[in-house]
Formats: sequence, C-alpha cells, structure tokens
Amino acid sequence: MNLYPNSQTNLYGLQDNLLFFAKLFDKKRLPSKILLTGQKGIGKCTLAYHLINFVLSKDEEMPYDLVEFKINLDNRSFKLIQNGSCPNFNLIDINLDKKNIDIEQIRELIIQLNKSSFNNKPRFVLIDNIEYLNLNSVNALLKTLEEPNENIFFILINSNKKIIPTLLSRCINFNISLENDKVNKISSLLFDNDIDNLINKDLLNYYSTPGEIYNLLK
Repeated sequence: MNLYPNSQTNLYGLQDNLLFFAKLFDKKRLPSKILLTGQKGIGKCTLAYHLINFVLSKDEEMPYDLVEFKINLDNRSFKLIQNGSCPNFNLIDINLDKKNIDIEQIRELIIQLNKSSFNNKPRFVLIDNIEYLNLNSVNALLKTLEEPNENIFFILINSNKKIIPTLLSRCINFNISLENDKVNKISSLLFDNDIDNLINKDLLNYYSTPGEIYNLLK
C-alpha cells in the first residue's frame, strides 16, 4: 500500500471541500489560483487530484463519482495522469536530488503553458511543496500567475510553512483541516483495521494527520 496522492482513488474526510470546489467550477466561479494550506499528510494534494479528475473526466465514459467521491480506475484522465501524458495537467514538485524547486522547472512549465491546447478542456498546474520555491523560481512564476492564459487553473500546496509574501498575495488561500476523530477514522479505513489496534492511544495523540500515522506504521 502507498499513499501517493496521484494514486488515491478514494477521497476520505475532505468530501465537503471537494463539493465546495466542484460547485464553484460548475458555476464558473472556481478561482484560477488556489492555495491549499494545512498540515502535511492531511490530504491536500489528494484533494487536488480529485478536483482535477472531477473536471477533466466530465465528458468521459467513466467520469468522477461525486456521490462516492471516487476516481474510476478506467477513467481516461486518471490513466493519462498516472503515466505522465495528460496534456491538460502539469505537476511541479521538488526533485529528490534538489534542495529547492529549480527555476528551470518553472521555465519549462511556462513554455508548456504557452503552447496551444490539445483540446478545449481546462488545464491544471499542480505545484506541491511550494515552500521549496526559492526567490528566483517565484519571480519566474509570478507573471504567469498574474496573467494566466485563459482556462488555466493553478493549485498550490503548502504544508503550513512560511512562503514568500508576493506568492501568497496572488492566490486565494483555503485552509484544510480535519478533526481528530476524522483523522482516526480515515487512518482505520486506510489500513482496513481499527487504528486503536495498531497504535497506542497515548502515542496516537502526537500524530495529527493520516499521512503522519501512515509513515509511523510504515
């Protein structure tokens, strides 16, 4: 089992957040620059992938299931994102051999965004771990954020870390949180076992997100 956000076909605990964003999109009011802020391991990036799939799979044979909050494994957009060939999706994240998100990653992104779209669907840019954007990377990104091409949505992920103010000011910030009972319930679902059977309750109090609990048990 892994908890990589791009492979999580079920959404737990953040269903209301997804419904909120889905309704905004259907009303053509979804902000083009969204910042999701919350503790690491709470599910922010998983939420982003589910929102992206909800939008991109609307006209597909296996669209997103907004009743069960689930991505269909046979969903075309899901498969394209999994193999890195979705023309409507760009991911920016810190490379394992780097200390920061490199400016060259941002420059390559800008080149991709300036190319013509393959279809009429919205395009999404997901930037995970934005606290690893250095000043040069942020400066390269700012103009694109200020004047995004039509039908492009940016979703930025921040794990309660300090970020450069000029970047923060360009986005609409949404705080993502979970109550303790939801954290335990989600953890039990992920492990298909009552979490109280796996972790001492006193120890459990020190871990406040499903991702943290998963890493502890892993």
